[in-house]
Amino acid sequence: MSRLLMVLLLSLLAPLAAAQSLKIATLAPDGSAWMRELRAAAAEVKQGTEGRVEVKFYPGGVMGNDAVVMRKMRLGQLQGGVLTSSELSLVYPDAQAYSLPFLFSSWDEVARARAVADPMLARGFEERGLRMLGVSGVGFAYLMGDKPLRTRAEAAGIKLWVPANDTVAIRTFQAAGVSPIPLPIGDVFTSLQTGMVDTVANTPSGAVALQWHGKIRHMADLPLTFVVGYLVLDDKAWKKLSPADQAVVAKAFDAAGRRMDATVQRDNEGALAAMKKQGLSVNALDPAEAARWRAAGEQVISRMSASGEISPALLAAIRQAVAAPKAN
Repeated sequence: MSRLLMVLLLSLLAPLAAAQSLKIATLAPDGSAWMRELRAAAAEVKQGTEGRVEVKFYPGGVMGNDAVVMRKMRLGQLQGGVLTSSELSLVYPDAQAYSLPFLFSSWDEVARARAVADPMLARGFEERGLRMLGVSGVGFAYLMGDKPLRTRAEAAGIKLWVPANDTVAIRTFQAAGVSPIPLPIGDVFTSLQTGMVDTVANTPSGAVALQWHGKIRHMADLPLTFVVGYLVLDDKAWKKLSPADQAVVAKAFDAAGRRMDATVQRDNEGALAAMKKQGLSVNALDPAEAARWRAAGEQVISRMSASGEISPALLAAIRQAVAAPKAN
């Protein structure tokens, strides 16, 4: 009798012992739309795997910046992260494809490009030991500051912030004749207050969320780049899951990414409308100035393609999708 009881207890405990915990870090603050969708996906995973897989998030940068998260993933302290394209490009250069300067001008163009490029990027990540569970748009970044930027003369002498590790942005602004000031994102608010920087490149929703909008009076109506975030999982952790559980995880996070795309687009539209009500002036660039900025961006892309920093095949696929006629 005691032997039978022991067998029953072990059979009940076995699923608990086999449970896999996926620890994922992100800079997204708790309570944000990103975290709401990520937690919803985690709940779907737990239910769909009957508790065999649990996803635990570390929001708000508590695990460190993207570079620290990547290091902790290599050490096995974390299994995944929601990371920027600039940091992931150190592992997989094509990760920055969507954020190349002036590659897109609308969300519809991004959607057409992603239909062909997402699978190509997923394969590239897999070859480098990472599983791409999702990619979600953060929105289009624009130049914003305390003065108009309609002409070359108005852009001269601006004190422009760029993320410290965003080499593509740094190259683009330098090609356009602007000397950017690379800083960690956490230093920007104070730098705007002290006047160390007077111009930033960000999405409208990002400017509001980070409370930069109080120092912004003008926005140049020219989308510079499309910002994305990737949810990646270390392939060793992925392979510990059964095929059935992998399917549940992939489906849940893919759906969360699609919901985020729709939410983020609405959030950016709402943030821009709110900023306009508070006095933001959206300025069209002089045609010659807009052409100059686009030429600077094309120069950077051409050099990256020629040097192998970005895959010519991936770039060609994206451009072909963008140029395709819009479906009715």
